[in-house]
Amino acid sequence: MADYYSVLGVERDATEEEIKRAYRKMSRKYHPDLAGPQFEEKFKEVNTAYEVLSDPEKRRMFDMGVDPNDPRGGAGYGGGQPFGGFDMGDVFGQFFDAFGGGTGNGPIPRSQPGRDQLEELTIDLRTAVFGAEQHLKFSTYGTCQNCEGTGSEHEEPPITCPTCHGSGYTQKVVRTLLGQMMTSVPCETCQGHGNIFQHPCTQCQGSGRVRTERDVVIPVPGGVQNDSRLRVPGQGEAGECNGQPGDLYVDITVRKDERFTRQGDDLHCWIRVPMTWAVLGHAMEIDSFDGKQQLDIPAGTQPEQTVEIKNLGMTKLNDKDQRGNLIVHINVQIPTKLSDSERSLMEQFAQQQKDEKPVRQSSQPATPQKRGFFSKIKDALG
Repeated sequence: MADYYSVLGVERDATEEEIKRAYRKMSRKYHPDLAGPQFEEKFKEVNTAYEVLSDPEKRRMFDMGVDPNDPRGGAGYGGGQPFGGFDMGDVFGQFFDAFGGGTGNGPIPRSQPGRDQLEELTIDLRTAVFGAEQHLKFSTYGTCQNCEGTGSEHEEPPITCPTCHGSGYTQKVVRTLLGQMMTSVPCETCQGHGNIFQHPCTQCQGSGRVRTERDVVIPVPGGVQNDSRLRVPGQGEAGECNGQPGDLYVDITVRKDERFTRQGDDLHCWIRVPMTWAVLGHAMEIDSFDGKQQLDIPAGTQPEQTVEIKNLGMTKLNDKDQRGNLIVHINVQIPTKLSDSERSLMEQFAQQQKDEKPVRQSSQPATPQKRGFFSKIKDALG
């Protein structure tokens, strides 16, 4: 039984969020379209591990020593079927195949669905606020234009395979414990399709698709979160011989902004204002994603106080008509060097505040109500 925790690189007590984050990292690392086809099995292993560990019931079974994906029901750990978990169905299937029973599935259709594709897209915070269409360029399999996806050079229909006569399989002698037997194997002439092209397309060699560069418009919704994954139906790999295309999955990374930080549906920013503005109050302009906005700093503003501007935050993902708020954090700049006239004025001001209650020692941080702005000014002046 595989250790799914080791596959994702997490501890056994990992949280759901840690498992989800590790899966996204590993799926990007080992996706065959990004890392190469040699990692296809590893990619499947990562998906299997996440399927188990993201499901509370399956994870509980796994922690008890039972693999919920084992068709034998965990027979390797003392439970499950007779014969030590040996699949007798496989034995009987091979036995009947040996007598010309075949696989029972018939020839393999040439039209096959395309695989899903995973790509990454980095956007700025403004795009995350309002949403926008973004162009994403990537390499994938597209429909062959030379044969229009049919696989035939002259769009001729395939003919019946002369080797297997349309069955897709041929008989082969194999050695078994019971001696030499006949078994069915995919036909080497038609690769199990039961038919062949007289003139395969020279561009796609009969597959109906070729490697190409694609430019897809991604509709990014307003309010999208960092590390979100968007699904764009039908924009993955083209299927073989006009098979149904796969889907495109896009992992979104929101680039850090120099002016704003996102917290939930709200945007936060920090400004530094002169001491006199905080004491007397002041009206000023600040930037927002909606343009310049007036900010009224109330008189007596305390350091680290916030002012909230409604409906200038993130668009809410589930309700595009609603937005969060813009939270402005105010840092008051207290001067450290004063001229003689400034110091004289501040001493006069401090003298008028002599009746203010002294700051008391406390085991907890002083709140603005207990220790006001003017007390901090006097502390700065010594």
